[in-house]
This record gives sequence, C-alpha cells and structure tokens, in this order.
Amino acid sequence: MEKLIKYIVIWLGAAIILLSLMGCNRFFGVSGDLVERVSDGDTLAVKDTQGNKFTVRFACMDAPEIAHSNKERNSRRASDRNQFSWGVKAQERVQQLVQQGGDRVTLNITDSDRYGRKIAEIRLKNGTFIQQVLLREGLAKVYRPYLNKCPSRDLVEQAEAEAKQQRLGVWGDAKFTNPWEYRSFNKKNL
Repeated sequence: MEKLIKYIVIWLGAAIILLSLMGCNRFFGVSGDLVERVSDGDTLAVKDTQGNKFTVRFACMDAPEIAHSNKERNSRRASDRNQFSWGVKAQERVQQLVQQGGDRVTLNITDSDRYGRKIAEIRLKNGTFIQQVLLREGLAKVYRPYLNKCPSRDLVEQAEAEAKQQRLGVWGDAKFTNPWEYRSFNKKNL
C-alpha cells in the first residue's frame, strides 16, 4: 500500500510539472482576443476566441497617421514627414504594449464606425489601458467629437492633460498637426 501511494504521488507530481511546462491555456482556455496585427497607432486586427477576425479602432483618441503608400512614404512635405514620424512612434508603442500583454487584449466595445470597425477601449490582461498610456506619453490626442461614447472619459482627459502640461510627445512639437486636421487637409488636396 505504501508503494502504491508513493507511485501515485510521483505520477501526480510529474503530471503537474508537465501541465505547467505545456501551458495550462490548452486546458483552461485563453483569456482575451488575439492581436494579429497592429495596423497603426490606433487600429488593431484582432481574432476573438471563436476565431472571428475583425478590425478594432481605439475609442476616445486619435493617433498620428502613418504612411500607407509609396507616394506617402517618399513625400518630402514637412507636414507628411512630421505626421508619419509620430505615427510610427505611436504604432511602435502599441506593438510594444501588445507584446508585453502576450499578444492578447481585452476589448470593451463601445460602438462601430462607418467602415465596419469595432470601436473599443483596449486593455491588456494586467489591466493596462492602452489609450491611457498613449495619451499620457503624448503619442495620441483625445478625440473630442466622440468623447461622449467613452466610458473612461475622465482617465483619457487626465492622461492627455498630464502630457500637455509636461510637453511630452506631440505636445512638445510646435509643427505637429492634429491627425483629424491632417486627414481633412489631405482629403481636400487630393
């Protein structure tokens, strides 16, 4: 009987170690949606736990634009270079945050837009609110036209105020053009 208990304890210990090494996610499920791609500083391509793929636009804020074509990448206009430079910094920061979160995010979907994207507040599994980080670091600005649909309105406004006061990121760049103004100007000049 003593030998049997000893074997059971050994096998049980081995099973626990094996499960730990394999990762328990296979047995207990994975939390959050998988980020397949960081499209820019305020847009993600996501796959949910059921395998559905969709695009998510960050609620409450607007990040600088990135170049989408060779023409834009090769532009010599100072306003383009400035916008795209900040856009790449915002995109890289989002990529860094997503990687820190194991490529998984929790979405609080608040709306959808005319392009069919989900609009969401986005958090990492440790609770980090990505929009708040970007705004606090001056890599995005609060987008006020839709702020009434932002459940974390106070947090994002406070984060932006801190960056503005400390002149962080775009707040320290006198040549920076707000992303919505940049897009509007470029639509008129196409």
